[in-house]
Parts: sequence; structure tokens; C-alpha cells
Amino acid sequence: MKKKIASLVFILLCFSYHAYSQELNCNITINSDQVQGTNKSVFNTLQKSVSEFVNNRKWTEMSFLTNERIECTMTIIVKSVEGDNFTAEIQVQSRRPVYNSNYNTTLFNFKDNDFTFTYKEFEPLEWNESTISSNLTAVLAYYAYIIIGYDMDSFSRLGGTPFFQAAENIVNSAQGSNLPGWKAFESSRNRYALVNNLTDEAFKNFRNFFYEYHRLGLDEMSNNPVNARARIAQGIPVLRETNRARPSAIVISTFLDAKSDELINIFSKGTDKEKALVVEILSDVNPTQTQKYEQILNKK
Repeated sequence: MKKKIASLVFILLCFSYHAYSQELNCNITINSDQVQGTNKSVFNTLQKSVSEFVNNRKWTEMSFLTNERIECTMTIIVKSVEGDNFTAEIQVQSRRPVYNSNYNTTLFNFKDNDFTFTYKEFEPLEWNESTISSNLTAVLAYYAYIIIGYDMDSFSRLGGTPFFQAAENIVNSAQGSNLPGWKAFESSRNRYALVNNLTDEAFKNFRNFFYEYHRLGLDEMSNNPVNARARIAQGIPVLRETNRARPSAIVISTFLDAKSDELINIFSKGTDKEKALVVEILSDVNPTQTQKYEQILNKK
């Protein structure tokens, strides 16, 4: 009997050890439809290498259970190839489950148009946090930290700060390069601008709202939808306040890219006062989508 118990304990310990895994469960896609006359096998190899790099690496010191890994996607759209030089775009999206439901909410949805890198087929992808020797791995590492940061911010107040700082360190290391997407003032929608917003004290209230939206709003919907919706409505003015302080801020537009449909669904069931407030603020922040937001007023 003692031997059986000892064996069972050993099995459970082994299972517990192997149950912990990396942080990301990322679906990687390489889209090469725009490229003609190139050996397509290189794109299959690239997809496999990128997937292993992103998913098999431990990005933090935290312990994640297998079912706790962050669900995300990265789609690299290759626009041209000259030798080993690739010109591309990358679309990054992450999501997390909402408590006590089958619903997954999008946390981050971003398209990066300035992505160039060098890749030789079968060459291992290497990453050194102190120096950028590969723009491919630098961009992948940057978005890995951004994804983790957004996820942590949705579960704890300002919980993503160390991961946004890790992404900021990559941006700082890239400032001496001639690679696009990293430079200050190069664009209001590049990697520098995004992480600059996320680490700026001016956006602290927005990040607090991001936490409250998910933990005190969405995660409470199954218990008390009226109170949860009211909590989100209470925080919505932060979007306008932040946008007025920093017009066209990338974190605000990125939030609305991820949440517009969700906000419409949430407040279509709200009170007339909630509907009017939300439509007014969203239309003020993003006037090009006013017609879309007005669906809130028309739904019951």
C-alpha cells in the first residue's frame, strides 16, 4: 500500500512539473501570396522557426499552467523578397477568456506596416536582449512582451509594467539602427509610439481603466451584468480625457480597434443614459466610426 501511495505521489509530482509551460500559445502564419517566383519552401521553414521561437521560449520568470497560456496570433504578410531580405507587415492579436463564460475578449489588435528582416532558410533564430543582431527576433520579442503586458494589465492593476519596460528596452536598443518601425517621431503608429504610450505616466488612468474594464466589468458580467456594465460606463470618459490630452494616441485607437464590436454588444443592453454617454464619448474619440457606434442607440 505504501509503495502504491509513493508511486502515486511521484506521478503527481511529475505531472505538476510538466504542467507548467511557456507563456504564449501563438498561432503563427506566414502569408506569401504577394510574392511571385520564390521557392515557397522557405516560407514553411520560416513559419516553423518563428512558431518555435515564440512558443518554446520562456519570456518571464512566471509559472504558467498549460491551460493558462496566452492565446494569440501573429500573421506575417510578406510583400517582397530580395535574396535573404524580406519586406513585410505583421498583424498581432491577443485575447483572454472572460470569467465564467465561453467568451474570449480581444486585448490587443495591431497591424505593424514597417517590418523588414533578413532570414536564411534553416538558420536558427537567435535572440540577445542586450544587442539587436536580428530584426526578425527583435520584433517577435517586442510583441511577445507587449502581449504579456496587455494580459497582465487585464488581470491586475498596472500588472503589465515590467513587460512593457522589457519591450521599451528593445526599442531603446534599436534606436541606433537604420531599421524602420523603431524610431522616435518616425511615425505616430510605430513600435516606439506604442510602447512610449504604455510606459508614459499620462496613460496611467487609461491603463487603470483597462484593468477595471476586464476584471470589474467583463469578468463580473456573469454575476451581475447591470453592475458590470455600469462599471465600464463609469470608466469610459477616461478614453476622451486621455485622447484630448494626447490626440490620436495609439493606445486609444488600438483599444477601440480591439473593442468596438464588444462595446456595441455590451451597451446595446444598457440604459438610455448609458447608451447616450457611450455613443457621445466614442464618437468624440473616433468620429469616423460614429455611424457604427450609433448602433448602440438602435438596438434593444
